[in-house]
Order: sequence, then C-alpha cells, then structure tokens
Amino acid sequence: MRIVIVTDQYPPMVGGVATVTHHLSTDLAARGHQVWVVAPSEDRHNERQLEAQVRIYRYSSFEWPAYEGQRIALLPIKGLHQLFKKIAPDVVHIHSPLVLGNLALLLAHALHIVVVATNHFMPINISRTLSGDSVLGRSFSKMAYSYLVSFYRRCEFVTAPTFTALNLLRKHGLRTPGEVVSNGINLARFRPGPRDEELRRAFGLPEDRPLALDLTRLMGEKRVDILLEALVQVEEPLHLIIGGTGPDADELQALSARLGIQDRVTFLGFVSDEHLVALYQLADFFVMPSVAELQSLATLEAMACGRPVVAADAGALPELVRPGQNGVLFRPDDSAHLAMQLRAMLNQRQGWPQMGEWSVRIAANHDRLAVLEQWEHLYSSLVIPQKSCFAAGAGR
Repeated sequence: MRIVIVTDQYPPMVGGVATVTHHLSTDLAARGHQVWVVAPSEDRHNERQLEAQVRIYRYSSFEWPAYEGQRIALLPIKGLHQLFKKIAPDVVHIHSPLVLGNLALLLAHALHIVVVATNHFMPINISRTLSGDSVLGRSFSKMAYSYLVSFYRRCEFVTAPTFTALNLLRKHGLRTPGEVVSNGINLARFRPGPRDEELRRAFGLPEDRPLALDLTRLMGEKRVDILLEALVQVEEPLHLIIGGTGPDADELQALSARLGIQDRVTFLGFVSDEHLVALYQLADFFVMPSVAELQSLATLEAMACGRPVVAADAGALPELVRPGQNGVLFRPDDSAHLAMQLRAMLNQRQGWPQMGEWSVRIAANHDRLAVLEQWEHLYSSLVIPQKSCFAAGAGR
C-alpha cells in the first residue's frame, strides 16, 4: 500500500508522538509498503529526506511559543497537493490535528483518499497555561475537546492508544467509527535482564539503596515537582533517577536543592537509546506521576523490562498499573499520598519479582509487531471497499 503519515512531531523532536510515528513509518516500510511522512521542518526551509526506506517531506515552519520544541508548518498548500496528486496514496494517516493535519484532511477528501486519524492529545497538551488555570481550565478543556471531536468527525476512522483515550472522545460527542490501537513497544528489545553495574557507576548512582526511575519530558503536566515533594516525605533510603529534558529542567533541579534532597536525586538529562534498556533494568521500580498520559510509552517500556510501577491514578495509567498485581496508584497531585505509596512499595521488596512478572505479562499485549499487523488490517479494511466503490462507479 501507499501510505502517508502526517505528524507535527517527528524526530529529531523528542516525545511520545515522535517515537510512535517514527516506529510506525519505518516498520511499515520494512514490511514492503511505500511510506511518506509529512512533518514540519526544523526551520523556514522545505526539505526532503530518505531514511530507512521512508520518504520524509518536511515543510517550512515556525516554533509554537506555547510548547517548547513544537513547530507549526506554514500552510504548504501547493506542495502537499502536488505530493498527494503525484503519489496517489491509498490512505492518509493523521497523527496531529494542527495545520498539517487539517490541510491533509481537506486535500485527501478532495482527492477521495481514505483518512485515518489517531488522537494523542489532551487539552493540557495543547496549552499548559490555560488547562491549569482554575477559572478558565474547564472552559478551555470543553473548547479543546470540541475542536478535537469536530476534526475527527471528518475522518473515515479514528483510533486512540487506549480505551481511556477513545472513551474521552466518545464522551465529548465523537461518533466516527473507531477502535483502540496501542502505540506498541518493541518487546524483543525491552525485556528483563541483569543490572548493568558499569552503567550504575557511570551515572554515579548509589549501590546501597533502592533506585526509583522517572523517565519523562520535564514539563508541568508530567508532575515531576509532585514526585520531588513526595521524596522529601519518605524517610526510608531511596534514590530517585530522573531522565529526560524539557522546559522545566532548571526549575526542577532548583526545586530539589530548595527541598534539600539534591543528594537523593540524579538528573540524567537526555537518555540515549544506547542506555535506555539498561537504565530500566537498573531501576528497582518505575514512577509515573503525570496527569496527562493517554498511554505512556515509558511506563510500558519499564513494565516490559520487568519493573513494578508507582503511577498517578489519572489518564490511561490505570489501564497499565493494576494494584495488587504490578504496582500501586496514588491520588494525582497529592504528594503526601504519593509518599505513602512509595513507602508501601519499599515495604514490599520481596514482592518486586512477582510484580515485575505481572508487568511483563501486561506489557505483552502491546507488542509492536502485533500492532503493526493491526494497522495493516485496518488500512486494508478501509481502502479495499473504497476502491471497489470507485471501480463500480467507473463501470457504470
């Protein structure tokens, strides 16, 4: 099949959507499909690239001030129209309902191309400031979902990575056909393994206390500040590893100093792919305090590596973390309750191996190869009937 993936987040941008769209495009190309990616460029120039058999078209863009690192394309109407006319794709798969997504949707409908859309967004992802405002937050959330639903109503099919994510759209009025399709992880790569003691020494991590890991983008909705405030309240020996970059990195390091816990926290910054799996395996358990997860690839990866999880009872995290099996949940934005659950986890050390086994079992339902087959089946089920319809029309 000829497949166009439209996304406003693609490497070198770091984040869940960038990871998902990159994996999907390269996996589809490896299976013999012809794949094009449409994304913003890193500057004001159009670019074309060929990476791992994927043809990448990047269009001139500017940086969106409300979200660090996010770029918005400058309406490439002519370029995108010419591309669609030239390649005649079977399906256009949109991963973000911004400028490129809206333009791709309009052009695809004009050219009678099937459109599939995947929702990766919550209102807080669109604007942290408005979503967090005590007065405007509810109104903004309603407006944001109204926009998302109106966009997805114009697509032939809508997917979301979890039941929670899809049900949020249904709750706000979406009636377009849809289903749950996990973002998926590479289970051949993310799996239990021995601890890399050399990596422990390289990162300067202690050997005499448990290690808790939070791997995330350092920004408000990820609630790393709540985790730091909780650590202050945990008297038991525990060392926290925070991996990732983001606009709040300096502020969070300053917060750890003000709280007097800088010797109990290691900020790693950007974690390379080379060290990612070993870092998960080195940690004793994983912590995800975020309130804005429609799935959480990092949590899934940690689980696949056999790690118990302490997570906020928010978003789609309860679909992954099952109290009494593979971890514990805490009330979102409640540092005292998080501290209590961290202590509870520390008091269950003998149960960590069994909890880790449960994590592996749950993560097994999200194998990237199985997800790829689901996408292929979905594309075919939508494209073949449309082709038959046009063929019948031509015959008349």
